[in-house]
Order: sequence, then structure tokens, then C-alpha cells
Amino acid sequence: MKIEINARKRETRGTGASRRMRTAGRVPGILYGGDRDALNIELDHKELHRHLQKEAFHASILTLKLDSGEEPVLLRAYNMHPFKAQVQHVDFQRVSKDRKIHMKVPLHFINAENSPGMKEQGGVPNHVVNELDISCLPGDLPAFIEVDMGSLTVGHSIHVKELVFPNGVQPVLHRGENPVVATIVVPVLVTEEEEAAAAEAVPAAGEVPTTEQAAPAKEGEEAAGGDKPAGKGGEKAEKADKPEKKEKK
Repeated sequence: MKIEINARKRETRGTGASRRMRTAGRVPGILYGGDRDALNIELDHKELHRHLQKEAFHASILTLKLDSGEEPVLLRAYNMHPFKAQVQHVDFQRVSKDRKIHMKVPLHFINAENSPGMKEQGGVPNHVVNELDISCLPGDLPAFIEVDMGSLTVGHSIHVKELVFPNGVQPVLHRGENPVVATIVVPVLVTEEEEAAAAEAVPAAGEVPTTEQAAPAKEGEEAAGGDKPAGKGGEKAEKADKPEKKEKK
């Protein structure tokens, strides 16, 4: 499927010019690569934002339509506003038909629900990575790579070298590298007994001494519980509590 996006040459530069452009609903960008100089461009924000919502826009050869003609390009980077749904800047790279490109493509996971690990062992799929770096000619670039999980059992996994790649497409790996792509794992269940035991292990709020509870009572103040501190006053109180002796007549 051919994906087209419109752009035009940008005549102004600088932070202030870019800010005014965004206010007017435009997005500043750059087109680079190939044997030509980089070109400053601007695009319509609504059109660009709509394209960015589609997965294929991020992993396809795009057709950038300029006043000077059409350019086959790749989306290389874009910056979003920290909290607004606003594209701040976008980078496109020119591509040549006879030069290989490196590109991250999404992974599509299929048949996990039919795997023995889910149907017979109660496992759940675990997607370790969701995209993969590949190398190929522009004409061979796939929109995605399929990961068939239909034969997985619990504890087993699929590695990159086990995937089926289209003709002319190779994964970009370091020497000896063969990372895990997906697994089937057993979900961790917490029983009611374990929850009760965990609750008992946590002390109640009243059992935790506070700073005031732990501090010793000051002289002349009542200690916790309402008892007066021991001292001369306490001795007098004890004497006062003793029964009086009756005088013999």
C-alpha cells in the first residue's frame, strides 16, 4: 500500500519561526540522506498526526510529495509535546533502491491461544520484544514480522533466529546473539491463605510506637497511662494512702 504525505520547503528557520509555525498548525521537519543536501520542510499537523496513528507509517517506504516532485523516504524520528497531542518536529530520510536500509519493524504475535501452553497448561503469552531491527533493500521492507506461538509450551520460548523472514530480509544481530522474542509463562496466583499471612505479618497501626509514645515523660508530667512519676510527691501520696492509727483511750 502506497502511503503519501504532503510537504513543502521551509523558508524560515529558528526557534521563533518554528513556534509561529506550530501555532499556525504546521510542523517543522527535515529531509536528509542520499547524495543531496538536507532540506528544511514543513507539513500540515493534522495530516501528519493522523498518519502517525497508523503502524504502517512507521515501518514503510513513504512517498513525500514536494513542489519539486516525489521522494521515497523513511520516517526516522519525531518529537511530541510533553503533555499535548502535538508533533513538534519530524525527520525523514531519503532512500535509494539499491542500498540496504536498517529499520525497526513491528512484530505480530499469532496462534498463542491455540498453543499447548495456554490450552492445556493454563499459561499466558509473554511478549519479550515488540519490534525488531532488520536489514534489507527498500523494496523488500516488510510491514511487520509474524511470530507464530502455536507450538509453545510453558517454559519454552521463541528466539529471533527461529522466526521466518521474507526473502531479502535479515535480522540485525551482534555476533552470537539470539535474543528471546516470546514465551509462555504460568501466571503467579496469590491465594487467600497467602494474603491472610501477609496481613498478619504487618503490625497494626496501634502497635507501632510513635515518637511521642517512645519519648520518656518529663519531670512533673504524667507518664503514659495516667500514673505520676516516682519522686517525693509520690512518697507523700503513698503515706497519705496508709490507714490512720487509732489512739488508745
